[in-house]
Amino acid sequence: MKFDAIIVCEGKSDESLISSFLDCDIVTTNGSAISEEVLAYLEEASKTRDIVLLLDPDSPGKKIRDTIAARVPNVKHAFIPKEKAIKNHKVGVAESDKETILESLKNLIPEKPSKPGTLTMADLFDLGLTGQADSFERREKVGAALHIGTTNAKTFLKRANAIGITKERLEELAHG
Repeated sequence: MKFDAIIVCEGKSDESLISSFLDCDIVTTNGSAISEEVLAYLEEASKTRDIVLLLDPDSPGKKIRDTIAARVPNVKHAFIPKEKAIKNHKVGVAESDKETILESLKNLIPEKPSKPGTLTMADLFDLGLTGQADSFERREKVGAALHIGTTNAKTFLKRANAIGITKERLEELAHG
């Protein structure tokens, strides 16, 4: 299957898995040790091509996302739910499967929304998505439905606003 964007992943095992079923250009970051050369390449390539970040759903993956997004503000994010990226006590893209990766690539989220949402942390609190004992589980459920992954409340809010989710839609997903 052909995929036109450049996919950014963390390492060779991710690259091997992705290239086993996708015909695309892949750039590896060498984990969080991403080099200036890779950042400069992505910055230049983004002028003519889409850049999609397909990184591990963990703290180092978030750090890499933030580093790249600071230099390449028009990147798109593909999020793999953490529960679908765990195998043999390891978490990552290479531990997920073809179907999960393809699904994440269908639900890309731009870094900078053209029309940002207006959700606030108070909205998340009102809906039980933060500040309660089961808030993490609720965010997991809603994050899976929106294809934005499992995150802390601050990142969840940023991602939900990035794709223009309304409070009404969050309420429907959180309590439906």
